[in-house]
Amino acid sequence: MKKVQINEQVTVTAMGFRKNLAAYPRRIEFRGSTYDFIDAGLRCLISHGERIAEVLTLSDGTSDYHLRSDNSGHNWTLLSIAS
Repeated sequence: MKKVQINEQVTVTAMGFRKNLAAYPRRIEFRGSTYDFIDAGLRCLISHGERIAEVLTLSDGTSDYHLRSDNSGHNWTLLSIAS
């Protein structure tokens, strides 16, 4: 599996909800391309002092995408793509 580090901000254009009503990105735009996700994957909360971030693993059926949220839902960063 090849993993590419990105660490760039992306635009979330659609959100989905899990059974417990936790929201996650269903579609993002990155470098002029649109990516649709089929699976919410794993979710991890990370705290550093008073700051809290959420890291999600999402899949489009071919590749895995790791996204970080500032936990307010305003800023999303694409950390890496593994294919």
